[in-house]
Amino acid sequence: MDTNSQKFKIRLGLFVIGGIVLFVLAIFVIGRQKNLFNPVFKLTTTFYNVSGLQVGNNIRFCGINVGTVDKISIINDSTVGVNMLIRKEVKQFIKSDCQVAIGSEGLIGDRLLVITQGSADAALANEGQELASVEPVETDAIIASLRVTSGNAEIITQQLAEIMTKVNSGNGTIGRLIQDSTIAENLNQTMKNLKRSSKGLDENMEAAKHNFLLRGFFKKKEKAAEKKLKEAEEKKLAAKKLKEEKK
Repeated sequence: MDTNSQKFKIRLGLFVIGGIVLFVLAIFVIGRQKNLFNPVFKLTTTFYNVSGLQVGNNIRFCGINVGTVDKISIINDSTVGVNMLIRKEVKQFIKSDCQVAIGSEGLIGDRLLVITQGSADAALANEGQELASVEPVETDAIIASLRVTSGNAEIITQQLAEIMTKVNSGNGTIGRLIQDSTIAENLNQTMKNLKRSSKGLDENMEAAKHNFLLRGFFKKKEKAAEKKLKEAEEKKLAAKKLKEEKK
């Protein structure tokens, strides 16, 4: 290839210009994501476990990306410090009682920080202030809990299967009630006897009301009931009259 030809020089120039344009675009995109060209203010928080959070991950407030994670450092054996860079324009909405939680972008996306909304009467957060944090729930802990729940469900299912097997075989009280026709017939006969007894009791009570010796007792009960009903009606009428007088 002739490196001195005009065509080669044009191609080389286009290649260099294209490379410069791509480099500038990359710097612009990265700088925009990392807030290199936006005025920012700093906030901090601490966690017991950052659960895979990395420097450069997004920070969200009200569902909007408002900053990035600037630094993650181990303070001691039980505390991890996280420095956050938040866009200056959002400072007026970040309150001192806001809390920071670790979330993720979707089910299997990158980790991110979520700043919750503070109370209306709280003061604004200052530069470099430390916000309270909410410890994340580890995926391993969720899986372990699901395993325990699954094991319990398996035991319960097995026990229910054993109970149903016994019931279908006619074992136990419920099984005998379902499978044994004699017990069912006895229960049916018992219900019939109860109905007959109830009917006979009603007839005896009716006869007792007309009995010469007990007639006075039942009449007294009827009069007492009528008296209570009459008193209730009088109270109701008095209350209604008082209400009309007040109007």
